[in-house]
Amino acid sequence: MVLAQLGGSISRALQQMSNATIIDEKVLNECLNEITRALLQSDVQFKLVRDMQTNIKKIVNLDDLAAGHNKRRIIQQAVFNELCNILDPGKPSFAPKKGKASVVMFVGLQGSGKTTTCTKYAFYHQKKGWKPALVCADTFRAGAFDQLKQNATKAKIPFYGSYMESDPVKIAVEGVERFRKENCDLIIVDTSGRHKQEAALFEEMRQVSEATKPDLVIFVMDSSIGQAAFDQAQAFKQSVAVGAVIITKMDGHAKGGGALSAVAATKSPVIFIGTGEHMDEFEVFDVKPFVSRLLGMGDLSGFMDKIHEVVPMDQQPELLQMLSEGHFTLRIMYEQFQNILKMGPIGQVFSMLPGFSSELMPKGREKESQAKIKRYMTMMDSMTNKELDSSDPKLMNESRMMRIARGSGRQVREVMEMMEEYKRLAKIWSKMKGLKIPKKGEMSALSRNMNANHMSKILPPQMLKQIGGMGGLQSLMKQMGSSKDMMGMFGGGDK
Repeated sequence: MVLAQLGGSISRALQQMSNATIIDEKVLNECLNEITRALLQSDVQFKLVRDMQTNIKKIVNLDDLAAGHNKRRIIQQAVFNELCNILDPGKPSFAPKKGKASVVMFVGLQGSGKTTTCTKYAFYHQKKGWKPALVCADTFRAGAFDQLKQNATKAKIPFYGSYMESDPVKIAVEGVERFRKENCDLIIVDTSGRHKQEAALFEEMRQVSEATKPDLVIFVMDSSIGQAAFDQAQAFKQSVAVGAVIITKMDGHAKGGGALSAVAATKSPVIFIGTGEHMDEFEVFDVKPFVSRLLGMGDLSGFMDKIHEVVPMDQQPELLQMLSEGHFTLRIMYEQFQNILKMGPIGQVFSMLPGFSSELMPKGREKESQAKIKRYMTMMDSMTNKELDSSDPKLMNESRMMRIARGSGRQVREVMEMMEEYKRLAKIWSKMKGLKIPKKGEMSALSRNMNANHMSKILPPQMLKQIGGMGGLQSLMKQMGSSKDMMGMFGGGDK
């Protein structure tokens, strides 16, 4: 995934600092220089990186820190906070309300995925109970209306556009008026893009904005745009009142740091990120969990939310119990592959677990990963119950693999590859061994009294060690928004 390399580099810099016997000025500077290098290589704007380094040095004044202070923890906390500050302008974006008509206008360069993102945004809100509609005011790009029409039809969302009218302002006004009359409460206007910044583009955007008076203008930013991101985002902000950012193509191999710069340029929050081409590959963006995952610190509440989304309620206690036992069979792998296909990319899911760097997981190969999972499931369909229920990889000898390959129409090397994947996932699963699951009656009491001490008893020792012991856990809980958010992982807390 985009930014996985950046996260891995920053994590390694912090780890090297943690391995140092004494934290002095030299160790701090080496750590900050590594982080600076990683950010610049990921196309984050130079001024942002320089300011971040300066701010950390102000916060972490080694001479002023008393001997009892945990300098490593203070430095890690400062890095975490500064990365959050780059991504968080400190103000929320406009939030549409059900039942009240809101107009949302999308702007961005051509090729940023704007039209697809419009439909994803509409589809996301439709699932949440809104009544969205799409208006194609892009008369510049040939095929723009056809694309929006196709996407909207597939998602069963009403749309408006014209093959004959060339004035985007007229189309936008007519579309908005029509859907207001039809009582749509989220009217999304897709505007023209260009290959580069042009006066004609900005003038057209201003005219559409003045005519439709949008409640929110969303700037769509391609994560692979590089160093040009800051200037481009700033130019859009100066032309129209950008109120939020959506970053697309976060499933690729691009460096992606330029997208972080765009947030600083527009001083507007990122509200969603696009993680693939499909309609549901669209995630709500939350700064702290995102930075936490970037640094390999996980997002436990997000991980458990994913499980709650796709695993039927009656199966959840059983799955959590299996997690706590660290017991992993091919049958469990088959069942979890079914869930993972609903959850999203496996790398994205496991990056939510503390201690797992997103660098180690499949990056940006969404379709390839899904096709591979389906192949594995086909091979497992040719296995016996004994083979599926065994957690001993040695059971799978050569003759069994040949039989499975013949039965599934695959090659023996593919069966061997599947077994290697099983061993890898079994190793990850085993790290969850010892996870203590609260009983149903204990959840409400635990949610009221949750603190780092309780969490340390719930988490397995290996995971506790990976996030830096009790000090690391206290820091993680603070960053993730205290006990209420952490209780999301058990389905507890207030809703």
